[in-house]
Amino acid sequence: MYKLDINGQKYSVDVAEDTPLLWVLRDHLDLTGTKYGCGIAKCGACTVHINGVASRSCVLPVSVLSNAKIITIEGLSANGDHPVQKAWDDIDVPQCGYCQAGQIMTAAALLSKTPKPSDKKIIEAMDGHICRCGTYHRILDAVKTASRNMK
Repeated sequence: MYKLDINGQKYSVDVAEDTPLLWVLRDHLDLTGTKYGCGIAKCGACTVHINGVASRSCVLPVSVLSNAKIITIEGLSANGDHPVQKAWDDIDVPQCGYCQAGQIMTAAALLSKTPKPSDKKIIEAMDGHICRCGTYHRILDAVKTASRNMK
């Protein structure tokens, strides 16, 4: 039995120690905003925050998370009004939308530590996220917009 702190709520899950966090979120807790992409931490679709750090949940065993604060896309803001989420809407970033939760979580983690990043810093932070629709320029614009609008 593993006790997890996800989006400010406490959960207990009875799973094997090597069960990836992604499957706990999706299959056991019905938090389906975090997506499965590649399963080998290469595409970024499964990104969540672990203690404020953008992390790939598809390769993260639940057994190492007992004292971690986990934030998923569902917990980023109560009403979907985090500055990054608003910028995503303002810039009209998503096409198919599949990678967007992971992209938004990485952008939010970047801006929490570096509120005014350079283009180079944004590109470095977002590197490793694969968008099959190729919306990379709009993602860059959205991160810059969110940076300007953050308090």
